[in-house]
Amino acid sequence: MSQARFALACLLTAAPLLAHADENLFGYVRGAETIPAGGWELYQKFTQRDDKGTGHYRATDFETEIEYGVSDRFNLSGSLQAMSLDTQGLSINGYLPGDRSFGPKASGVELAGKYNWLRPAADGIGLSARAGLEYSWIDPHSGRDKDTLSAEFDLLAQKYFLDAQLTWVGNLGMEATYADRAPIADLPADFEWPTDPEMEIELKVGTGLSYRFAPKWYVSVEALYETEFETEVGQERWSVFAGPSLHYGSEKWWATLTWLPQVRGGGERYDGQHDTDLHLIEKTKQEARLKLGFNF
Repeated sequence: MSQARFALACLLTAAPLLAHADENLFGYVRGAETIPAGGWELYQKFTQRDDKGTGHYRATDFETEIEYGVSDRFNLSGSLQAMSLDTQGLSINGYLPGDRSFGPKASGVELAGKYNWLRPAADGIGLSARAGLEYSWIDPHSGRDKDTLSAEFDLLAQKYFLDAQLTWVGNLGMEATYADRAPIADLPADFEWPTDPEMEIELKVGTGLSYRFAPKWYVSVEALYETEFETEVGQERWSVFAGPSLHYGSEKWWATLTWLPQVRGGGERYDGQHDTDLHLIEKTKQEARLKLGFNF
């Protein structure tokens, strides 16, 4: 048997074991697969961001996304976002004016497109590009009014090993953001709360490995590096998060549970911050995410 025929035979043998197109094996990094033409997928995402090292801080993000296969290689998606917040005994100059608590309320929308050049199963390695435009009206850190417009661009790579039992993904991304905070009345005289519009650039690198240890079950580990550059201060922050995921996928639905603690971070710190090797102004010590997907 020729090498080409042997490779094709291996691919056909492994095909029933591959994760369904665009099934999310990871909580944060993305794969290169797309859903087929005419297909629909509904995603529900819950993310909890917890602990800034002092006081009490817990934010929960909700996102409902619908994705449609315009063609086998091009997908369009739209999402509605919401958040809840509970902070007590925590004030960070310029970022968190003080205690705030509210239940889930709408916070933003996003439109995105994903185009696939190479398929990981058919071409040996997968490569896709994703572009998104997001508008939000609530600051995800303080919960205060803030108009934010962000454009995001990502390159997504994916490769199968061991007859698709092991999956690797790699992401490289950039996000450009225009932000304008609303003024807050009755702030302390010495509290800084800039209301001039800001421009920010964020660079992101992510990678992950996922292993199928039983039919329909995957265990994964992923890591995410992010750094942000702001108009006046240059590099404002950087952080590295890394942690495990557990994934279950059936024919019509799937679920992924991820725990992602912050490993290292730097940049701006708030007065009295004890964990000096972490960035805890815009980030937290840990995040947990549950993602659900339904195929139509």
